[in-house]
Amino acid sequence: MEHITTTPFGQRPVTAGLIEQAMAMQATPEIPHIDKWDLLRDLCTARRTFEITDRDLAVLNALVSFHPNTALSDNDSLIVFPSNAALSERAHGMAESTLRRHLAALVRAGLIARHDSPNGKRYARRGADGEIDRAFGFDLRPLLHNAAQIIQSARQARADQARLAAAREKLSLLKRDALKLALYGQENALPGDWESLLATLLSIHKLMRRKLNLDDLLDLEAQTAQILGDIQSLLVIKTEKMSGNDRESKRQYQNSNTDTLESEPCLEKGRGETDGNIASSSEPPEGVDPRIPLSLVVKACPDILPYCEREPKSWRDLIVAASYVRGMMGISPSAWEEATAAMGAETAAITVVCILQRFTAIKSPGGYLRALSSKAALGAFSPGPMVMALLNGENRVAA
Repeated sequence: MEHITTTPFGQRPVTAGLIEQAMAMQATPEIPHIDKWDLLRDLCTARRTFEITDRDLAVLNALVSFHPNTALSDNDSLIVFPSNAALSERAHGMAESTLRRHLAALVRAGLIARHDSPNGKRYARRGADGEIDRAFGFDLRPLLHNAAQIIQSARQARADQARLAAAREKLSLLKRDALKLALYGQENALPGDWESLLATLLSIHKLMRRKLNLDDLLDLEAQTAQILGDIQSLLVIKTEKMSGNDRESKRQYQNSNTDTLESEPCLEKGRGETDGNIASSSEPPEGVDPRIPLSLVVKACPDILPYCEREPKSWRDLIVAASYVRGMMGISPSAWEEATAAMGAETAAITVVCILQRFTAIKSPGGYLRALSSKAALGAFSPGPMVMALLNGENRVAA
């Protein structure tokens, strides 16, 4: 019977895990035959279960590619013996020191095993018929023995991902409903602490930009559902007082006025009137020019991007996004109109997105915008210092 070495070459010590793995390899695997690439795809999905990284998987993929068959079978020789140079080439030029580190991680994870030769080199000895009699290198048999666990872990990981996606989707819908209804209430001056509700929704939105687990998403979902319920109660009470009819009240708040944020804002109305929410970007007040590249503003204020349908390509895109987010920040329509009149729509939009970028550091965004509008009316305001301060990572927004 051929002796399969279990002890490592050189100064690497024998460990309990090494002995346990060697004993496990003597048993018949639960799945004796499996497509190696299907198994690797499942392992990619279940890699957190085995505590391996994507770089570890890149090295494992390279190792598996040296096995000549498309399947891993219990009755095959599963030892591969590539040189470091050949392995590096298939691992996209990975450095030898990096290769050694990732190979050690795969051994620790129990996905491969070392079968070292007397001199520690990887090679194969062939018989008179040219067939391999004995090989020294990395054994892929542990991968086959772990196949059942890998498949089960991958199924569980996909199920967890589906639950996470469903929870995030539900939270996004709740947040959208709450936000649009709260903006409706604020725009129409209905009774309610809309600024506080919008500020809470803004904090929820910022939390959603992080990588949250399922429990965190469920907590935010409950919080958002409570906020939505409070907003709906405020709107129903108000509309019942106005119409005295439940059916009419529902129809009234669902069919909001034409100047909502849902439709594309119109910069000019009939008979030359200016839209109440957005000042004309094509005709800013005389002498007002941002003199700042739009790309620089977006780079300094990336927090505005989640509120844009796409990355802003024109000043109009930025104005639309700023007019949308200012309600969530507690900036009233009159404060926005005052800013666009004093600064011009483009500069007002730059100012709002700068305030958004430092939202947590500003106690009253609406009051702050009014103060800057007063300075702009006197010709003493430029958004340039605000943008540069943000680019330089400073915690101030003042002009």
